[in-house]
Amino acid sequence: MTIFSELSKGMADAVEAASESVVQVRAARPVSGTVVGDGLILTAAHVLPTDDVTVVTAGGVRWGAVVAGRDPATDLALLRVPGLSLPALTVGTAARVGELLLAVGRPPHGVQAALGLYGRGVPTRGPGQGWLPSGAAPFPASSGGALLNAGGGLVGVLNAGVRRGELLAVPAERALRVAALLDSQGRVPRGYLGLSAQPVHFPEADPAAAETGAESGSGPDGPAAHEPRGPWVGGSWAGGPWGHGHRAGRDHERGREGGRGRGLGRGPGGGRGGPWGPRGPWQKGDWQPGGWNQSGWNQGGRVGLTVVQVDPDGPAAQAGVLVGDVLLSLDGTPVRHPHELLERVRDQAGQTVTLRVLRGGQEQDLPVRVGER
Repeated sequence: MTIFSELSKGMADAVEAASESVVQVRAARPVSGTVVGDGLILTAAHVLPTDDVTVVTAGGVRWGAVVAGRDPATDLALLRVPGLSLPALTVGTAARVGELLLAVGRPPHGVQAALGLYGRGVPTRGPGQGWLPSGAAPFPASSGGALLNAGGGLVGVLNAGVRRGELLAVPAERALRVAALLDSQGRVPRGYLGLSAQPVHFPEADPAAAETGAESGSGPDGPAAHEPRGPWVGGSWAGGPWGHGHRAGRDHERGREGGRGRGLGRGPGGGRGGPWGPRGPWQKGDWQPGGWNQSGWNQGGRVGLTVVQVDPDGPAAQAGVLVGDVLLSLDGTPVRHPHELLERVRDQAGQTVTLRVLRGGQEQDLPVRVGER
């Protein structure tokens, strides 16, 4: 037996073993569902117009189910089926680039599988952020099905409605975390900090030196005097790389934790005509498929987030964050864009994180308890 026939047999065995744990969900239109616990099934939320649905198992038995909760961020819904006892799929190791994956669903005609190659990692920012690309072609009722590795381990819950022509998946770890919250609370609390921020670039290696002009040649008459140094310089934003004359305020909440303020209707960075003007690093194609391309600054140095507005009743204000602070890192990991900051705290409601900020040329750590909404 050749290695290819062995691999093919192994994948067929994996689909057969998983098929009992992948059911059909009948609502607005048939989709699939993945068993994640005793009487608990995850499926796609966008096809459930009501809270009463029908689940059909591999043996053709119909069960009445109710929607325990929905999570708009992941487009997942948790179904509760009293009395249903089917084995939950075992979570597999995280998928690696170059690995073969199996998309398994249950359309009305029976179990169906599609083979995909995991060709790129999960985007951490930009379009498709947080979604695992299966590499498999969508097929009818694939949403809500299981994405498996070659050994039959669950690596994601499928969704064909996120991006036309692609079959993406919520990574298994996140999907199960959502399922647990929906089961216990009926909702998924979302974390927030209560601040607005804009990217800022420090051409020098040391942001403190960039702010104070302490490095050689960076004084009032040195080359750094003409570099973008942030909105606090000269009281206007004209010197920054984001455009001309924009100031913080209630009418310019453009960078609120995820950059989704007014004027951001053309993509993650706002696209042409975005609120930061025509000169920012997100223009000229710098929003690549993998996210924001920091090289759009065309310089070295570091990038942080300038705080331009703080909600007086929010978690950031209570922790002492001030307008003009520069956020350098969150829990020791650099933050370079408001979208990244939003995603980093989204699933940490109620937890305490550490923000490293630059204030008056000095770096300091501020513990912040992430708010919930």
